Amino acid sequence: MVNSSRRNVLRTLAAAPVVAAVGAIPGFARAAAPEFSFKFGHNQPTNHPLHIRAQEAADRVFKESNGRLEVKIFPNGQMGGDNDMLSQVRSGGIEMYTPASLGLSTLVPVAAINAIGFAFADYNQVWAAMDGKVGAHVRTQLEKAGLYALEKVWDNGFRHITTSSKPINSVADMAGLKIRVPVSPLPVSMFKGLGAAPGSLQFAELYTALQTKVYDAQENPLSIIQIAKMYEVQKYCSLTNHMWDGWWMIINGRAWKGLPPDLQKILSTAFNDAVIKERADVRALNDSTMADLKAKGMVFNSPSPESFRAALKKAGFYEEWRKKFGEEAWGYLEQSVGKLS
Repeated sequence: MVNSSRRNVLRTLAAAPVVAAVGAIPGFARAAAPEFSFKFGHNQPTNHPLHIRAQEAADRVFKESNGRLEVKIFPNGQMGGDNDMLSQVRSGGIEMYTPASLGLSTLVPVAAINAIGFAFADYNQVWAAMDGKVGAHVRTQLEKAGLYALEKVWDNGFRHITTSSKPINSVADMAGLKIRVPVSPLPVSMFKGLGAAPGSLQFAELYTALQTKVYDAQENPLSIIQIAKMYEVQKYCSLTNHMWDGWWMIINGRAWKGLPPDLQKILSTAFNDAVIKERADVRALNDSTMADLKAKGMVFNSPSPESFRAALKKAGFYEEWRKKFGEEAWGYLEQSVGKLS
């Protein structure tokens, strides 16, 4: 039989606001906290396929782990810039991050091997390399740096050249072209080999630099060209497919090893499956993006890669980067794309 004082306590709790009850007796009015909580930072907007599919994966992880593991996503650079998030995932400030290959190469140089100029003819070659021996080799090097990388790489797309004055039909049109490239040695080396005058600049400053004619040209995937409204300051888009880049899903090594095997499997399966869906999303998005850019006045052309590859080979570009990446990694790349050097 419940005595009067016990009844008074129960009545008090029942009448109190939920917040008060939760604060007074942890777990009394809510489910138990997850055993593991991972913070995942990325720099894409919430309407990008990466974020949409990642959120689906996070929901799946929570459900399939019965609430034992939650992944909290912080999109749109909420956790800082690329260098900030790379530093945080290494230290454990965040557990998960999706850096682009060129950015990741500041820590593990061979991560940039997928950005070799005119290496990939199409997506079939990209995924043969990145889902195969090239990707496995990069993951091994990342592990040595204290990071665990999931098996599938998100698609950021092929990069193309836009210009304000003329289309790029062959390597001859690159002569002396003032083009902005990412702050990374590989694209600088590549565009110098093509005869252009590349300069590195942070992306946030790019639109103004094109508007004021500091640069005549730039290069990026179609989605970025659209989002950054480069059609307002660039007339031509040449579908050069000169470089493919993707986002690695990296996890702090200590955090990964701290997960029980069953939760590791749930997390990796959910996010690897999400990547496959994101790849299809990006390809469909590229088609609609091109139509939108054409409607906004951009003029498209599709140059053949042969003259560009020949120029890079003559300039010693492929030999230079073969030495930098090493024979093992380069051999894996050529198994997927054919002889480059």
